[in-house]
Amino acid sequence: MMGLDQDFPLDIWISFSKFFEQYRGFLKSDNPLLRERAERVLKIAEEYPELDEGVQKEERMIELLPQIDMVLEDSFAQVLQQNEIKIATIPFHNTVLKSTSRYQSIIETAGEDFEPQIKNLDEDHYYIMGCSIILGTYYGYNIDFRRPFFYDIPDANGIIRHYRILYNGDFIEIIKTDKAKDITDEDVAELLDNFDNVEVWKEKFPTDSWIFKGVIIANMFDVTTDVSLSDFKTSLIKYDKTQGDFVGSFQEIFRAIFNLTEIKVGFSNYNYEEDVFERVPFKNIDSYILYDRYSDSCEAALCKGTYYYLFEKSTYFAISDVKRYQKSTPDEKMYKNLVAQGINSAIIAPIKSDGKLLGILEIVSPNVQELNSINANKLQDVMPYLIDSVLRSKAKAENELELVIQQECTSIHPSVHWKFRQEAKRFMRAMVDENPVSFREVVFENVYPLYGQIDIKGSSDARNHAIQKDLVLQLRGIAKVINKVIEIDPLPIYEQINYRTNQYIDIITEQLQVDSEQTIINFIKKEITPLFKHLKKKNEELSNLIDKYEDMLDKGIKTVYKHRKAYDESVMLINKKMAALLDQKQDEAQGMYPHYFERFKSDGVEHNMYIGESITKHNSFNKVYLYNLRLWQLQIMCEMENAYYQMNKDLPVALDVASMVLVFNTSLSVRFRMDEKRFDVDGTYNARYEVVKKRVDKSKIKGTDQRVTEKGKLVVIYSQRSDEIEYIKYLNFLQSKNYLENEIEVVELDDLQGVTGLKALRVNILYNKDEQDKEYYTYEDLMKEIN
Repeated sequence: MMGLDQDFPLDIWISFSKFFEQYRGFLKSDNPLLRERAERVLKIAEEYPELDEGVQKEERMIELLPQIDMVLEDSFAQVLQQNEIKIATIPFHNTVLKSTSRYQSIIETAGEDFEPQIKNLDEDHYYIMGCSIILGTYYGYNIDFRRPFFYDIPDANGIIRHYRILYNGDFIEIIKTDKAKDITDEDVAELLDNFDNVEVWKEKFPTDSWIFKGVIIANMFDVTTDVSLSDFKTSLIKYDKTQGDFVGSFQEIFRAIFNLTEIKVGFSNYNYEEDVFERVPFKNIDSYILYDRYSDSCEAALCKGTYYYLFEKSTYFAISDVKRYQKSTPDEKMYKNLVAQGINSAIIAPIKSDGKLLGILEIVSPNVQELNSINANKLQDVMPYLIDSVLRSKAKAENELELVIQQECTSIHPSVHWKFRQEAKRFMRAMVDENPVSFREVVFENVYPLYGQIDIKGSSDARNHAIQKDLVLQLRGIAKVINKVIEIDPLPIYEQINYRTNQYIDIITEQLQVDSEQTIINFIKKEITPLFKHLKKKNEELSNLIDKYEDMLDKGIKTVYKHRKAYDESVMLINKKMAALLDQKQDEAQGMYPHYFERFKSDGVEHNMYIGESITKHNSFNKVYLYNLRLWQLQIMCEMENAYYQMNKDLPVALDVASMVLVFNTSLSVRFRMDEKRFDVDGTYNARYEVVKKRVDKSKIKGTDQRVTEKGKLVVIYSQRSDEIEYIKYLNFLQSKNYLENEIEVVELDDLQGVTGLKALRVNILYNKDEQDKEYYTYEDLMKEIN
């Protein structure tokens, strides 16, 4: 608290002159008692003129306390001593000249050394408040920038109670000294713009340049519930899962509202889709109902009574004695959970909005009857704010979910995001103006496409081979069981099944046909599975043998999934590694010049890129950026090939890859197809590009049966002589950097449907055995080295 010796614009004189003035008026009263009291008080004024003129020294003031007590007697009515919290004081000080019994007992309860502090009043504000008294009382400016003043005082239970202080300034006068400056309207205007600059105030109101003469009567009111509710609203507004101990402050607020020191607060969310309660996904927030579970069905988590009150009556359910309730319904999980947590009374309240349940507020106490249906009514003050907050956080959670879905599933590349935002703003403006429009398709004109793929060679053969091996394994397992069955029980039907099984093994070993695969699967499903089920019950030896057979099978698809699993895992690992490398390098390429990029995983990884003015919108595009990206693409294909062959030895199934780049020498338009959530070329001429892209890797070198793409080679497919000249320059550069071997092969391709005149450059890629290796190998050399 500010000391009496602190800087202050007012020189403080404690005086009762305003009281004496009033009492002089009472001398003329018709009321004899009032006249008598006035005479008694004015006698004190005569005997102690300093009480009129003003006292400054604290020691003298203490000596005069008995006289002060009598002067103030009427202001402190005896009848109201136990109810009113009132003190006579001087501005913003703890100097108490007289107080009611209730104030004294509040201060005593707070503890021996407790001195009440006015909340949120620092030295600078203290000075400015002094100036505001002068402006208001002397100049009559009604400047109300005083926030309400509060004392925070702990009660017997240690709960902080909040008391609002209201000052009565009827008994003061403000006197101007010759040190004081005249205050003009211009000064006031300047002060209003400088509330936080104490230097400006000190310049207009020098220290002790005015006199404060009088006393202030201050009334205090317990506003703990109001302040707690206000804190509650503030913490709900500020609430953000990144903030520290949200629940701790929440609990303090509830403890103040209920005036109970040991209560705790929990929450659970209501998941409408699954009709379950779930924990709130933030640290430190408990759910006492769910106890040790993440989620639980509503009927299981709540007792019948609570369920009825929350869902049917939409009101709270108070349990004043948990153990007594448990005795009457011993099977209810809710009471068992509460008892296990040492909870003896609780209030469970629904958080509802527009008839929809959002979640549950759980207030719990270790003490019997501490929470009950009477104090549950206090929730009526809290609930509206809580509902608002839960609605906000649910909306926020929904938005975050949607964001995750968009990012993970239908991500829009940053390079084109601006155009979607532009369109979304137009769309939203139209909705606000109630002028409905459709979301226009986003089109980029005049962009250059680049396409590349690193493809797993012979993936369909490899997959078929894996299926073949798995089916043979399974059929042999079946044959083993059937042979045993024939030993035990030689029925002709078993002979026939055995014959068919072996026949299928022969057929499938020769060549896997799509129809033969389906026939075998049907045979196993319709004949073998039911038969084995029957045989298991007949004989223990057979049962053990069938168990061994079933152990071979994948639990989900009920067939052998050994070789296919190895193949699928290999493909997944290749895709993952290639995509990760491409993404990482892409970041660097975006730094060179922004462009659109997307990639897809299938049996390998393919990528599309578009570069052009309409994407960057900065009048900055130059063809040099296209040439740079073309060179970068070739380099990245070589790096991906290298990375692949370095990981190849660790794969469950060794597979080969082949790389290809497609050159399209003119610009085209691309349109974002809303229904498919992807970019596609626009117009019939441009569609030719898509046709080539889909079919070209399967095309063959003219006059041969050989595919144009080949393991160990980088293949560049093009149609114009100018492309050939440009790309040979890039390949020569990459040869100088030891990415590629020296020889470049030029071949013509068979015509594709509607597309003629395609050619390809083919060149051997050079490999390192590992990242540290400085030797360069062709594909053949590398295979010899590795194997």
